[in-house]
Amino acid sequence: MRNFWIFLLIVCCNSSFSQKIMKGQVIDFDSTVPIAFAKINYNNKTITSDWEGKFSIELKEDNKPIVFSYKGYFDKTYYQTVGAKFLLIKMITNNSLKNQEIYSENQVNLIIKKVIENKPLNQPEKALNTFEYKNYEHLLVSANPDSISGKIDTIYKKSLFGKRKITLDSINYKFKKLVEKQHIYQTEKVNLIQHNNDGTKETILASRMAGFKKPLYEYLGLNLVSYSLYENQLEILEIPIQNPISNYGRKMFVFKIIDTVKIQERTVYRIYFQPKKLNSNKLRGLLFVDAENFAIAKAFYRIYGIININATYTFNYRKDHKIWFPEKRKFVVVKGNNSEDLKILGGTIKFNSSLEELQKDASDRVYLKLESTPYDIKINQLVSFKTPSIKINVPENSMTKPDSYWKSIKKDTLDVRKIPTYTNLDSLSIAENIEQKIFLGKKIFNGYLPIGFVDLDLKSIVKYNNYEGFRLGIGGVTNNKLSEKYKISGFVGYGLKDDKLKYGITPSYLLNKETNTWLSASYSYDLYEIGQIQFATQAKRFKIYDPRPINISTFYSNKMASFFIETKYIPKTDIYFGLSRNEVQPLFNYNFYTKDNYYSNFNLATAQFAIEWKPFSGYMQTPSGRLEIEKRFPKFSLQLTKSFANVIGSDFDFTKIDFKITHEIPYLSGQNTSFILQSGFAFGAIPLTHLYSIAPNNLNRESLFKRITFAGKNSFETMFFNEFFSSKYVSFHVKHTFNKVKLAYKIKPLISVVTRMAWGTMDKPEQHIGLQYKTLDRGFFESGVEANQIFKGFGLTFFVRYGPNALPKFDDNFALKLSYVLDLGF
Repeated sequence: MRNFWIFLLIVCCNSSFSQKIMKGQVIDFDSTVPIAFAKINYNNKTITSDWEGKFSIELKEDNKPIVFSYKGYFDKTYYQTVGAKFLLIKMITNNSLKNQEIYSENQVNLIIKKVIENKPLNQPEKALNTFEYKNYEHLLVSANPDSISGKIDTIYKKSLFGKRKITLDSINYKFKKLVEKQHIYQTEKVNLIQHNNDGTKETILASRMAGFKKPLYEYLGLNLVSYSLYENQLEILEIPIQNPISNYGRKMFVFKIIDTVKIQERTVYRIYFQPKKLNSNKLRGLLFVDAENFAIAKAFYRIYGIININATYTFNYRKDHKIWFPEKRKFVVVKGNNSEDLKILGGTIKFNSSLEELQKDASDRVYLKLESTPYDIKINQLVSFKTPSIKINVPENSMTKPDSYWKSIKKDTLDVRKIPTYTNLDSLSIAENIEQKIFLGKKIFNGYLPIGFVDLDLKSIVKYNNYEGFRLGIGGVTNNKLSEKYKISGFVGYGLKDDKLKYGITPSYLLNKETNTWLSASYSYDLYEIGQIQFATQAKRFKIYDPRPINISTFYSNKMASFFIETKYIPKTDIYFGLSRNEVQPLFNYNFYTKDNYYSNFNLATAQFAIEWKPFSGYMQTPSGRLEIEKRFPKFSLQLTKSFANVIGSDFDFTKIDFKITHEIPYLSGQNTSFILQSGFAFGAIPLTHLYSIAPNNLNRESLFKRITFAGKNSFETMFFNEFFSSKYVSFHVKHTFNKVKLAYKIKPLISVVTRMAWGTMDKPEQHIGLQYKTLDRGFFESGVEANQIFKGFGLTFFVRYGPNALPKFDDNFALKLSYVLDLGF
C-alpha cells in the first residue's frame, strides 16, 4: 500500500511537470492590432482568443505544433521553445483576401439595429427633459515603477583618440525613484454638467494644476474623450471617430455576440465589434447591451496605431427613470507601434506600447490616464443656465479653491502619490519660474515681447522690401499692467531706400469684457501690397521672416483715419465694423481711367463689415474674456466693403464682397486634410490697387534656380507677381499632410501634397493703364509636394503649373522654394 502511494505521487509529479499553462496574444503582423477570436488548434483541441486577441492554453512537453488561423490571414504554426514565457503570435494578411470584408450574423445585426433605433429613448440628452450632476475629473501622466529597471547601466564609448571610456547611465534609476514617490504630472477639476432643452453646459466649479497658481484655460477646455456614447461621431483626442452604433455603424463595423451576463440583475448581451475591413487600425471594442431596452450598460473601446487608446464607460441603471446613466469614464493612452513622440499638454511625452517587448528607455513606460466620476445627480428637475452657445463657463472663484475644498471631494484615497506631486511640482515651478516662462512664451508666439507696461511688437523692428529697402522701426501695445480697460498701440518705421517715415497710433477702449468688445480709433501712414486679399477678422500670424515683400515691387501708400469696433457679441463669431478715409498713392506706373478723368492718386471713404462664423467650434467664457478652445471646422468668413463717392472727398463708388470657407479633417493617425474655397466679387469704379491678384508668389526670372525664394502660406507658387488680376474670382486649395518620414538621423520631413486652382474675370480692363496683366478666364492650375521641417525648421517645396495657362517654355512651369517653420513648443 505504501508503495502504491509513492507510485501515485511520482505519477502526479511527472504529470504536473509535463504540462504547463502558456499565455499569449495574437496580433496583425503589420499593424500590431490584436486579432479577436482567432482559432487556436493544439493536440486535436480548438480554442479561440478573446476579444483582445489574448489566450491561455495548456501545453504538454511534446513537439506537437500550435496552429493559429483566422479568416483573411495565412495560418501560423508555432512549435514550443524552451524558456518561452509569453507567446506573441504575428499573423500575416493573405493579400488575395486583404480587401475582403467580414459580416455580422443576422441575430446580432437585429440587436444592433434595435440599439440604433432606441437611441432617442436611451441617450440621457434626448430621453430626459433635464439633468444635472457634478463631475470630478483627474488627469495624470505617470508610470508604473515596477515596470522600470532600476539598474545603473555601464556604457562603453570611444574617445577622440580611440581609447575606450566607461560612463554610467543612471537615467532609468533616477526615473524609477521619481515615479515611486510622485506622478510626473497631474491636474484635477470639478465641473457642473447641466442639460435642458437649450443644450448642455459645463461650469467649472474648481480646478487645480500641479505647478501653477492658476490652471491654464487650454487644459480646462481639453476634451480627450466624449461624454456621450450615442452621438454619430465620438470625440477621441479631439478627433471625430465614427461610432459603431451610429446610423452608419452597421455598414462600417462587424458585430459578434459573445454571451449574456448580468449587470445590476439585468440581462445584457456582450457584443464584440471591429471594422469590416481586415488589417484596420480603426475603433474596436466590447458593448454590453441591455436585452430589454437595448441601451448601453458598459463599453470598452480600443484603438491601436501610432498610439494605443483604451476607453472604458460604465453606467448605472436608474430604476426610477428606467435609464442607464453615466457612472464613470476611464481613458488611457500609451505608446503604439511608432517610434515618434506624442505631444500632449504642450510637451513631448513618450508612451509605452503594451504589445512590444519593453525597451531600455524608462520614459517608454509613461502613460496618460483620465478618470471622471459623476456625483450629486439630479434628473428631471428645474435646470437653467445662460448663453447655451458658450460651452464652458469659468468663474473667477473656481481658480482659487482652498485645500479644504479638495479634501471634501470624494477621491481615490489609495493613491499616495497625489499630494507629493502637487508639493514637488509647485516647488519646482516656483524655483524654475515656469508660469512666467509659459506666459512669456505665449506672448512671443504671438509676436510680442513684454517689457513693463508695454508689449514690444517683434514684427516692427526690422523689415525689408523692394521699395523701402531695409525698414527699421519700433512698435508695441500697452498691456494689462497699465490698464485692463484701455490700450494704445502704435508703430514708427523708417525706410532707408525711400527715405520716408511711416507711423500709426491706435487707442482702444474695452466696452464689454465678457464679449471682448473693443472700440478703436486709428491714424496711420504705411505701405500696402496691391491686390491683396485680407479679411479683417483674420488672425495675423507672427512670422520671424516674411519673404513676400522682398519679391514685390508694386505697393501703394495709404494715409488712413478710421474708427472701428471688434466684438464676439454674437456667440461663435468674430465681428468687425469700421469706417475709414483713405488717401491712396500708387507707387508704380499706373493710372485709373473713368469716363470723367484719369487718376494717378485718389481718395476713398469706405465702410467695412466682416464676420467669421465658427459654428462647430467650442467656446469658453473666462474671467479675461471669451476664448475659442475647440477649433473645429468648417469656418465661414464674409466681408463687405463699400466705398462712397463724393463723401468727405471720396472719388469712387464701388462694392466688394469676399467669402471664404476653410475646412480641415484631422485623423487619429496624425495626418490631416485641409480645404480652402475662396471667392471675391468687385462692382463699380474700383482701381487695380483694390482688386484681386490671388496671392501669387513667383519671380519672373529665366531659370528655375534664380526663381528660388521662400514659399508662402496658401499662395500660388508658380504664378508670377502681377501676372493676373481679377474683379471676380474663385479659388480652391486642397492639401493632405502625412506623418513625418524618417529619412536619416534628425531628418524627418513633414510631407504634404497640394493642389490649387483659380478662375477669374476682369470687368472694364481698359480702365487700368500702365501695368500689363492677364486674366484667369481659362483657369489656373498647379500641384506640388511640400517637404517641410527637413532640418532645423527648413524645408523644400516643388510645384508645377499646368492647364490652359501653362507657359510655352517647359521649365518656366516649375517652382522650387524654401520653407521655414518655427516651432516654439507652445
